[in-house]
Amino acid sequence: MNPSSRGPRTYPVEPVPTTTGTVSLESSRDDPEAVTVLVNGVPSSYINRRDPGDVGFEYLEVMLTVIQSLDPGPLRVLHLGAAGCTLARAIDHLRPGSRQLAVDVDAELLQLARAWFDLPRSPALRLRHGDAREILASLRDASYDVVVRDAFAPDVTPAHLSTVEFDREVARTLRPGGLYLANVADRPPLTLSCREVRSVHTAFAGRGAVVSLIAEPSLLRGRGYGNLVVAATTAPRDSPEPDTVTPSSVIHSPALARQLRSLAAPTRILVGTDLPSAASTAPLLTDN
Repeated sequence: MNPSSRGPRTYPVEPVPTTTGTVSLESSRDDPEAVTVLVNGVPSSYINRRDPGDVGFEYLEVMLTVIQSLDPGPLRVLHLGAAGCTLARAIDHLRPGSRQLAVDVDAELLQLARAWFDLPRSPALRLRHGDAREILASLRDASYDVVVRDAFAPDVTPAHLSTVEFDREVARTLRPGGLYLANVADRPPLTLSCREVRSVHTAFAGRGAVVSLIAEPSLLRGRGYGNLVVAATTAPRDSPEPDTVTPSSVIHSPALARQLRSLAAPTRILVGTDLPSAASTAPLLTDN
């Protein structure tokens, strides 16, 4: 049954205990079928039961725009950090036939998300409890078209999910022509974002990688605090398997730049010499 054909759902009013704390739902004033998911008080997901393609958060709009710029067809997508599985719902809606794995350290949160939000069932969307890096290390080489890192505890990315060593595991897991998207919360002078860009560039070296930083102009001009997206693509395979969608690099695409500028919250994509100078000199993030 299509979610839009169902009646309004009653969500819990009070915070609900989870493995790592609490989750609460804040109803939208404009749509009784839309809620913001707060994990330990931090807004973490937006769910619109009537429209799975409505991801709510601006940085998720950016990620979805980049993903939709890839070659048409179903994708294999790995989500490191799940919460309400907003992006996974959108991909399932927009890319029928996709196969996704969403990983979260909070087992109870995954169960609640499955119960509350009519998530796609397995094998379309599998949910797996555990540490994102440990599960990433267990996955086969070249097994995913897209890897998304969107994990916070409580409002910062866990350190072991932002190092060169972690990024090498991501690169290993991506298929040729694959896409990596990482959500970074930062403020000017964007020290953390620049370190992440350099760490990803270092980890993806030798794979024909293109690394970019996508952000709202106000952040790039030195104002405010918000979410930036580090995006990286690897070189596509010369002769892809006939039954596999192999995303091609879109980071340099003028069409993608136009699409990002036309979002409700316009963003810029910085590549190569347009990146902040600190992106090539910032200290690497390492396990040590």
